Amino acid sequence: MKYYSTLLSLVFLVTCSAFSQEKVVKYTVTGGETINQIAVKFKVTPYDIYALNPDARNGVKPNTVLLIPASGGKAVAKSEATVAKTQSNSKEIVHEVQPKETFWSIENKYGISDEALKAANPFLEKDGVQTGQKLVIPAKGAAPKTASASAKTVKSTAQEKYVYHDVLPKETKFGIANKYGISVAELEKRNPEIVQNLPIGYRLTIKGTAPKTDAAPIANTVKPQETKKAETSKKVVSYMEYQVKPKETFYSLGRTFHLSQEELTALNPALSEGVKEGMVLKVPTGYLAPQPIIQQAQPQLVEKTVEKPIEKAADTPSGIKIVDKVKSETVSADPEVVELTKKRGQTDRQKVVLLLPFNLAKLQSDTTSMATKIKNDKFLNMTLDFYSGAMMAIDSAKTLKLPIDVAIYDSQETKTSSNISSLIAQNKLQNASAIIGPFYQNNAEATANMLRADSVPVISPLSKDAANPIDNLYQAIPSNDVIRNAVFDYMRAKNGNIVAVVDKKKESVINYIKQNQKGVVFAALTETGGLDVANLKSLLLPNRMNYVVMETGNTAMVKNTIKALLDSQKTCQVQLVILEPNSTLDTDEISFDNLIKLKLMYPSITRESDEAGALIFKKAYRLKNKVNPSTYATKGFDVTFDTMMRLVQGKTYQETADLMTTEQVDNKFQYYKKEDGGHANKGVYILYYDTDLTLKAAN
Repeated sequence: MKYYSTLLSLVFLVTCSAFSQEKVVKYTVTGGETINQIAVKFKVTPYDIYALNPDARNGVKPNTVLLIPASGGKAVAKSEATVAKTQSNSKEIVHEVQPKETFWSIENKYGISDEALKAANPFLEKDGVQTGQKLVIPAKGAAPKTASASAKTVKSTAQEKYVYHDVLPKETKFGIANKYGISVAELEKRNPEIVQNLPIGYRLTIKGTAPKTDAAPIANTVKPQETKKAETSKKVVSYMEYQVKPKETFYSLGRTFHLSQEELTALNPALSEGVKEGMVLKVPTGYLAPQPIIQQAQPQLVEKTVEKPIEKAADTPSGIKIVDKVKSETVSADPEVVELTKKRGQTDRQKVVLLLPFNLAKLQSDTTSMATKIKNDKFLNMTLDFYSGAMMAIDSAKTLKLPIDVAIYDSQETKTSSNISSLIAQNKLQNASAIIGPFYQNNAEATANMLRADSVPVISPLSKDAANPIDNLYQAIPSNDVIRNAVFDYMRAKNGNIVAVVDKKKESVINYIKQNQKGVVFAALTETGGLDVANLKSLLLPNRMNYVVMETGNTAMVKNTIKALLDSQKTCQVQLVILEPNSTLDTDEISFDNLIKLKLMYPSITRESDEAGALIFKKAYRLKNKVNPSTYATKGFDVTFDTMMRLVQGKTYQETADLMTTEQVDNKFQYYKKEDGGHANKGVYILYYDTDLTLKAAN
């Protein structure tokens, strides 16, 4: 579930009734009160209040109604703690990790050090704290070794249940699944958050046992200096002083230092009276206030920015305020790609309009089903993801002090209607420097048509449909044919011999190749529709790179093609190519090792960048939204930030589209003018699996 406070506040109203049968008290917050003060008043813990009021973690405002548990709940908690103590001996306690507990909260609860807890439970060094673990809590002052036998038992139990894997740069789902002997489908089932992307640093739950590694030999070759360095990294957490800045809250401090309100207050008792500007707090070292993304990646750029701040505008009719926030990203160092952050020339203020299909009127009239709506409505979730990414881009523009005003309007879209004509009638769009949206292709085209006389560029951010010829319409997503063309252009640029293995059921692919890719040779099929292996081998040339384009969902044909190509590698160079994702390759029947040997290659409109700027964006997004950015969130950032940066180059958007190719986090923008009118993006990446199991972009 994504953390969108505007909509989730409505969810809260729906779910409150679930607690009506429990022993709770309704309390209305008065001015200036904090959760800690309310907890003291009712003799409960802040955690008890958060359990019934999850949104309270973001802070509370006057007149907010909270559900407060009866004091008996606290008594129950105490009795449970007593039982836990009676079950343990005089030297140690067994503690079962509860949801949201951390190293710090457990150590603080029992008054033990970080070293003592980890010494009693060695597996914590590798696995970290996981809900449901049983931890051995040593007595204060007791030697950590007394718990070693129990710790081994706990470790064994924990490893029987789960094995974890932290995603490294350039790792892929294929590579990780193959490493642990499972399928990609099984990996995604256990980790649904990675279906759309695979964030670096994300901790995956792996089914089965840990893979065999060369850990022992490697350990023997470690130099003494390296061992010493590893040992020093296990020191107890150190602290520093931090002065509270204006408008900072428990929520913002928590995001900065990765601590809950209770943990901050335990370190700084003065916080029980609330967060006040100028307070000097004790916080863990190593967590600094998050800097703007561009400033982290390229500090010298900040000094060159225009000093004029972004101004707020009035509320829109839909109730969404015109935005004045966002975060940025650096672009690729590829010499053919223009780094817009380094080419600044525009000082006149520009206006960017976002037309997003929130459909708030419809949502607000149906509050009883809001929780279900947010959970099940894929289009709404896509919109909210795109919006969250766009907000990060607007924050970055503000940090860079770009001379840009941003307005966001609810486009109230369906497949066949929108309120665009109404916004134009109110003169909301005619003076825009660029418009992002609407989402549906027909609505984007209608908007471009209505604004053609005003020469306002309209960027269609998500549609892959082939657009009608409208001069001021820009397709941000490459069409399917453009994606296919890109990989064929690449193969020809490498002087490759291109052979196609296409299932007879794939008529559209056959027609596309015959009409658009002259010179491609088709491998023959048998009378039953299978692959003629001998014919395929005869088409491969010994003195050139042979690219074999395979388009089939038939498992037998896939296996026969792969086997034929592996056999042919003895006499010629061969690379396997697909034009679109093929689910058959994700099954257990197809060996991933064989796909690696053939360096499986395919075109993609996105990449998984491990460049510094991209990693900073993803980290900043996680800090702000508590989830990893989805494909749509990254798209929202990339399209919005790219649009704003094009407008400050001293040229119009149209001129930059004709002259400049750019890259953002995961997307490339290489616009070209179509012969029949309008602009399309041909920014496509050619990716392949390398022998080290990583996914790389082909040169």
